[in-house]
Amino acid sequence: MGTGRRGLLGIAMATAVVAAAVTVTTAQAQPGGGADAVRSDCPAARAEVDRLEGRITPNACAFMERQIAFGELPTGTPPAYGDLGHPRVRAYLDIFDPDATLWEAGAEPQRGRTAIGTSITGSLALAPSLAYRGTNVVADGSTVMFGQWNEVTLKGRTVAYPQIARNVLGDEGRTLQARRYYDRAVLFRDTLPGDAPVPLFAGITDSGERDDSGRRGGEPGGGIPAGLRAAEVPDRLAAWNTEDVDALLARTAGARLSGPGLDAPLTTGAGKRAYLERLFAAADLHLKAGQVAEGTTTTYVEWHGTASGAKGTGIPFGIVERFGPGGEWELYFDTLPLVADRAEIGALFRKLAS
Repeated sequence: MGTGRRGLLGIAMATAVVAAAVTVTTAQAQPGGGADAVRSDCPAARAEVDRLEGRITPNACAFMERQIAFGELPTGTPPAYGDLGHPRVRAYLDIFDPDATLWEAGAEPQRGRTAIGTSITGSLALAPSLAYRGTNVVADGSTVMFGQWNEVTLKGRTVAYPQIARNVLGDEGRTLQARRYYDRAVLFRDTLPGDAPVPLFAGITDSGERDDSGRRGGEPGGGIPAGLRAAEVPDRLAAWNTEDVDALLARTAGARLSGPGLDAPLTTGAGKRAYLERLFAAADLHLKAGQVAEGTTTTYVEWHGTASGAKGTGIPFGIVERFGPGGEWELYFDTLPLVADRAEIGALFRKLAS
């Protein structure tokens, strides 16, 4: 599958628009220094995350406070499957509107609190130690991209990984529609080393010269823009759907690429090209534009739809891109359904729970 393989013909352009860790780790390090750390817009949430940016409404603040509370609350005795009265399950369900939908990596959306709550009882039974902290969070009115760093203990090993919790909010800041972007393959890499699939991006490394202008992103005359303008969304969507590596890289020239399967960002053009070409060799993407959340220094863009490849067709799939202030270009997606089919994934989770 080469660059621009399928062409533009037949692609339906969606115009509705929509990722995350950053190097800054304290509120005092935000633009404006310590003054921003004591801003009155949602100070309780601001104090608990690494960075908070954007248009922070009271609803967005209420959502973030609930999201943080669930991440910090110990599970205690794990819930029985379907026990919606468990204290931590109740805290989780308090995030959601009664009519909410929740899309998790590789699956169809769950609809309503009963389905969503039942699902989290299974997750907490498997990993009662699940905890997370907020990393880079951008609120844009009714859309919140909540970057988080998750940690769980599985088979005696600590597994840590990033996630983007993308939420569209309704009344009282409760989530009407949620999508979660993270790589499930990391759950098995060290816990089931003899059974885990070969990582999708095994062997991808930098080579050749750095693709780096020497300037920070967004600076005049160089680097990359911190965000993606609305007018660019149709072309960016087309680049993903047509596997146009040249177009994707041209927009992020000088950026450092972080993504699933990488232990360190890729800084060379050859390394970044190899990464994207590996993804496109494994999957034909059929994406639509999702939500966009724009902050002071960071923009998240969501692409959501399906992927098809050797492991299945019409697999629910999505990507979140993060464009950061210092030349960061970060991707968040699930590699597991691209390296294992549904039956193989089910077997892996059963072994993890045994």
